[in-house]
Amino acid sequence: MRGRKRSPGYYAISVVAKTYGIHPQTLRLYEREGLLRPTRTEGNTRLYSEEDIKRLEAILNLTRDLGVNLAGVDIVLKMREQMEKMQADVNELLTAFRQIMVDRMEDGESAYKHSLVRVAPTSFVIRLEDEG
Repeated sequence: MRGRKRSPGYYAISVVAKTYGIHPQTLRLYEREGLLRPTRTEGNTRLYSEEDIKRLEAILNLTRDLGVNLAGVDIVLKMREQMEKMQADVNELLTAFRQIMVDRMEDGESAYKHSLVRVAPTSFVIRLEDEG
């Protein structure tokens, strides 16, 4: 699944473990530690969604490539979730601010249009006089 286009859906623990070169017990450990939350079937089989897979890739990047322990992974993932939520909040505020600005511009434009007075065009002549 890594580096390849994945088909949408859910994946069994054995498929995920084999694809990422990890033991199924490692995935179970990540679940016990609260790092992964796969859905369960009625028969209690774990199913990993696309979101779970992306989270697993982040966990593996942190542990394998950066040497972060599981407690550190938990902190990093929680901070990332908080940052994503804050970004969503900022985007929401910006959208509201833009709407307020549009509304005020429209109000100002209509007030400006109503304050203009039509004046008939006039013609004028500029005369140049010789000095001397």
